[in-house]
Amino acid sequence: MTVTLPRAHARPIPARAGARQWLALAVLFLPTLLVAVDNTVLSFALPAITTALVPSATTLLWMVDAYPLVLAGLLVTMGTVGDRIGVRRLLVVGVSGFGIVSLAASFATDAAHLVAARALLGFFGAMLMPSTLALIRSLFTDRDERRLALAIWATGFAAGAALGPLVGGVLLAHFWWGSVFLVNVPVTVLIAVLAVVMLPEARHPLAGRLDLVGVALSLLAVAPIVLAVKLVGSGGSLPLAVAALAVGVGAAAGFVRRARRLTAAGRDPVLDVRLLRSPVLRVAMLANLTTMAALTGLLFFSAQYLQLVLGLDPMRSGLLLLPGFVATVVAGLGAAALARRFPIRTLVPAGLATAGAGYALCVLLGTGTTGGLLVAAGVLVGSGIGLTETLTNDVVLTAAPVERAGSASAMSETAYELGAVLGTAVLGSVLTAVYRGRVDAPAGPARETLGGAVDVATVTGDPALLDSARGAFTLAVDVTAGVGAGWLVAVAVTAWVVLHRSRPRGPVSFRGAQLSRRAARRRAPAS
Repeated sequence: MTVTLPRAHARPIPARAGARQWLALAVLFLPTLLVAVDNTVLSFALPAITTALVPSATTLLWMVDAYPLVLAGLLVTMGTVGDRIGVRRLLVVGVSGFGIVSLAASFATDAAHLVAARALLGFFGAMLMPSTLALIRSLFTDRDERRLALAIWATGFAAGAALGPLVGGVLLAHFWWGSVFLVNVPVTVLIAVLAVVMLPEARHPLAGRLDLVGVALSLLAVAPIVLAVKLVGSGGSLPLAVAALAVGVGAAAGFVRRARRLTAAGRDPVLDVRLLRSPVLRVAMLANLTTMAALTGLLFFSAQYLQLVLGLDPMRSGLLLLPGFVATVVAGLGAAALARRFPIRTLVPAGLATAGAGYALCVLLGTGTTGGLLVAAGVLVGSGIGLTETLTNDVVLTAAPVERAGSASAMSETAYELGAVLGTAVLGSVLTAVYRGRVDAPAGPARETLGGAVDVATVTGDPALLDSARGAFTLAVDVTAGVGAGWLVAVAVTAWVVLHRSRPRGPVSFRGAQLSRRAARRRAPAS
């Protein structure tokens, strides 16, 4: 079954979804579950990976960031590809490649091998999220049903984040660290089969050609900026950081300029930057970026704090974070009901502020409290993320015309994955910088990471080193949590101001739309 999306000037009448649409949603739920499990499992496997592969602190950050970095750079491109070749086909290719690379990652023999595998997982992962969101847009035309569908879809991230630590705890207790990747393989096979059998194909007849220059510019705009953040946070070369930032900003400017020029000429850029004219869409993307940064940052330091400072095993650590992930699911499912009673301009800032309160609680970890405080913080952060992301995803899809569903959803997911990169890059770099500045240890593994210090102290029997490392890491968590809380509050205030000045008004109104339609008709086959 193939669904051909309507042309730009068509106004489809919303229709109620039937059993087939809801069954299709159940299939679309699985890729989000897979991606979330993969991310959280890795966070809990970091201590074991550190022991086995002995990465430096910078390599450890790249091990986490390689996946979302590549994914973020390619999401917009894959959104355009999906609009052109069909989003179901793209989903099947992506999930198949994801499974093959997961198999390779599970047997990585060194840190560089694992970083490369994570980058390839990002390449294939970029095919998954735009496909699922675009299919939701085409399957659910009634806004209330689409909002509920998005809430269910978004709970896949929370459910995966909740299952990840538990699955990881079981696997790491009985198998080697590579098992956290190997477990992806049967799941990807299941998704590929169900997608072919149960999902409709969806494409737009006027979707444009792939602009390879634009693809290169989009990658150059993301990677150097993240590299600059990492260099500053890890005490690297400042001139190199400035140069990387300049390259990234220059590439971003070139990307926007090229997109505008191609649009004016009636050709198709990688991203129709006119979508970004909507202030509501811009603030929704900013909120998506920030909430994902908050989630990845929290997982990055909490997993290490629970296991290496409090001395808990991976299973118990996962159980302590489970209430936060459950709160994300509950808040996401409740977002649709809340949106019928309260305006989005109030709910989105409230969700961000709630997550900020959770981060503020983490500042108190240095007072000698136990994991209970981290549980409460996780519940607040999870509740804020679940509420915010469900509503902002709906805003993004509603703000874009139906023929740009793939591109709009790719933009939303780009913000989401860029947040995953920045969450680890910014907050992880703050954590590393404070730890290195406070730990009383000579240059080497103990000074690089807390995991390295624990290993050295275990071998040498040096309790003073262990106490110093744990104290330095706890202080680093306090400082990092303060930075994260300030970030969330600042974005909450920004969202409040922008959303109170603007109102979501449906699809973005494009200037020059008549030119685009004429160019599109020239490309369309005669009927």
